[in-house]
Amino acid sequence: MCLAVPVRVLEVLDTGEAVVDLSGVTSRVSTLLLDKVSPGDYVIIHVGHAIARLDVDEAEKTLALFREIAGHMEGAEDAIHQ
Repeated sequence: MCLAVPVRVLEVLDTGEAVVDLSGVTSRVSTLLLDKVSPGDYVIIHVGHAIARLDVDEAEKTLALFREIAGHMEGAEDAIHQ
């Protein structure tokens, strides 16, 4: 299964990488596949590479959906352990 995750760019480095944030977790990812990445942009990452830029509204909708799914999964986990 492949999963591509939207993240927010915090900082662009001179190394062809960016520091990105996903729910408070920061990581460095390659930006070499995209023309220009700026702080505040949302990008889709897959296996450590930014592969596409996302519209802010679309990124926020996607992240909200991920949070909703995680909430449902936690509820199911709690029900199993009762």
